[in-house]
Amino acid sequence: MGLQTRHWDRLGNGGVTVTGLGFGTAPLGNLYRAIPDRDAQEILAASWHAGVRYFDTAPLYGLGLSETRLNPFLRGKDRDSYVLSTKIGRILAATRPEDRDGFGKWFDVPARREIYDYTYDGVMRSIEFSLERLGIDRIDILFAHDLDIFNHGTRDALDAKLNEFMDGGYKALLSLRDQGTIKAFGAGVNEWQPCQWMAERGDFDIFLLAGRYTLLEQEALTSFLPLCETRSIGVVIGGAYNSGILATGAKPGAFYNYDPAPEDVLARVRAIQDICDRHGVRLVDAAFQFPLRHPSVISVIPGGQGVSEMESNLKAESADIPEALWTDLKSEGLVREDAP
Repeated sequence: MGLQTRHWDRLGNGGVTVTGLGFGTAPLGNLYRAIPDRDAQEILAASWHAGVRYFDTAPLYGLGLSETRLNPFLRGKDRDSYVLSTKIGRILAATRPEDRDGFGKWFDVPARREIYDYTYDGVMRSIEFSLERLGIDRIDILFAHDLDIFNHGTRDALDAKLNEFMDGGYKALLSLRDQGTIKAFGAGVNEWQPCQWMAERGDFDIFLLAGRYTLLEQEALTSFLPLCETRSIGVVIGGAYNSGILATGAKPGAFYNYDPAPEDVLARVRAIQDICDRHGVRLVDAAFQFPLRHPSVISVIPGGQGVSEMESNLKAESADIPEALWTDLKSEGLVREDAP
């Protein structure tokens, strides 16, 4: 139970206390391969035993499966003993098995189609469905999911969804927070630019940023993260290993942003690895701890499809990393000079 915790309370409503190591539950939705229910519960139990108390899920993950797998795990636990975030922005509609979404990505999951819906009513319907799947009475943090070009394809399509959200779903989230139904809200996205756009136009609490503030990528330091610091906005980091390469190292076939890593990325990772080796530090340890050095970052949430991955993340959270490693990364131009 020795995990570090961070308390975030921007509004004075009690806020949330999250473990620096959170649990991203996309893999529990049978991402890329099916895992048995028994194994999923074993991974969750191992994380709880180790002291993890922040769990992030979404309707998208396994088309509802991730949320329903959390249900028996959370049942009977003191509701104040953990922090849970889920997401809005998609309604899951029942369909025929052959017509479901996510073939090749989600395996052995319910037959559902995703319908993007960032309207006021869409948010209210989504949270009701999530509460039923999870079997709990409240959600701590709600993120608007995937408001980015990566998911919507073009700038114009994203702009339309952002406007739909700000005109509707954003007002629903404000209302839910005012009523105390949720403690905080924000957006969970793969790009920092839409996060900044939203933060400049609304009263957001916490953003979940996937893959865009890591040992490999620090562009978010230019304007987005300073804005978060100024506004006391919290940041949760997903994808801290950039879909694998910072966990596996620059081995052949290593993945970066869901695709095989290009040569320039492999070379950069090799250079980072060399400095880690020089200091006797695992690459994955440095990759996990790097984002947490920023004052706005409250948690890092790697996914885990097995107990061994969870154990590796726990080891990374507690690893002792000398300051000289960070200094060397900067002096060799591998990390931005303004990185905390």
